[in-house]
Amino acid sequence: MDLSTRYLGLALPNPLVAAASPLSRTVDGVRRLAEAGVGAVVPYSLFEEQLLREAERNAALTEHGSHSYAESLSYFPAQAISDRGPRRYLSLLERAAQAVPVPVIGSLNGVTPGGWAGYARSMQDAGAAAIELNIYYLPGDPHISGRDVEQRHLDVLAWVKDAVTVPVAVKVSPQFSSIGEMALRLHGAGADGLVLFNRFLQPDIDCETRTVVADIPLSTAADSRLPLTWISLLRGRIGAQLAASSGVEDATDVIKYLLAGADVVQSASALLRHGPEYAAVLLDGVRQWMRRKEYRSVDEFRGMLAVPPGADGTGCERGDYVGALREADNRAYGIL
Repeated sequence: MDLSTRYLGLALPNPLVAAASPLSRTVDGVRRLAEAGVGAVVPYSLFEEQLLREAERNAALTEHGSHSYAESLSYFPAQAISDRGPRRYLSLLERAAQAVPVPVIGSLNGVTPGGWAGYARSMQDAGAAAIELNIYYLPGDPHISGRDVEQRHLDVLAWVKDAVTVPVAVKVSPQFSSIGEMALRLHGAGADGLVLFNRFLQPDIDCETRTVVADIPLSTAADSRLPLTWISLLRGRIGAQLAASSGVEDATDVIKYLLAGADVVQSASALLRHGPEYAAVLLDGVRQWMRRKEYRSVDEFRGMLAVPPGADGTGCERGDYVGALREADNRAYGIL
C-alpha cells in the first residue's frame, strides 16, 4: 500500500500529520509521534504574545543599560533572551528536526501584523520544513467590519511570507461569511496550504461559582462535518493544498477526509486520548480499508467525493441539505 503524500511541497510517507498539541512539547514527544508513523509533526505553537514580551524585555534592558555604558547595546539583548519561551521553541525545532526522519512544521500563533512575524525566519533557520500560521482572531468589537477581519489575515500572512522562503500554511477560522472567497484571497496572497479549521475557545459558565470556565474540549467525530463540507467544495477550485483538522477519532475519519479531497489529515485529540502510538492504529486502519477496496495508493481515491470543480457548489450543498432533512423526517416518522 502506497500512502506517500505531498504536502506544501514536502514528501511525506503518509497523509497523517500530528497537529500542534502538548504531545510535541519535547523532542521525545516528537520522536514518539514519528516512531508511531506520522507523516509530519507540528510542534506546539509559539504565540505572538511570547514574542512581544521578549521584545519588550529586550527594549527595557537595552534602555536601562544604555545609561550605564556603551557596551550595553550588545550585552543586554542577549540577556533579554532569558524569556525561555521563544528560545526553548527554537531549540525544540532544531533538535526535533535532527532527531526524526519526517518534516517538522513550525507553528506560529498570532493575530496582528508586526515585527513578531519575522520570527518565522528564526523557525526556518532552526530547521522547520514549513510554517503553519495559526491566526486566532475573534473580533469582539461589533464595529469591526468583516472586510477588516479578512484584511488582517492577509496582512499577517504577508509579514510571514516576507520573512521566509519555506512554504506557509494558514490555519483559518470557519466563521468567514464567504469561506471560498477567503480561501482564494489567502492563496493569492501566498498561502501554500490551508488548514481547515481553527477551533475557537468557547467558554462555559459554572452556575455554582458564577464564573466563566475557560476550556477547550477534545474534538469528536461530529466535529469533522464542517471541514469535510468545505474540503469537498474547495478541492480542485483553489491552488492551495488542503489539510483537514478536527474530528479524527478513528481510521474511518481519516478516510472520509481523504475521499473529500484533503491532502493531509491532522490529528491531535485522538492522539491525546490514546497516546502517540495510536497513530499506527489509524494508519493500519487506512491500509486495511485500502486493501478491502483494492486501492494501491492514496492518490487513487483522494478527492473521489469532492464536488467537481465545474459543478454548482451552492446547488450541491443545498441539495445535500434538503436531502438530509428529508431523510431525517423519514426516520423520525417512518415514512417510506
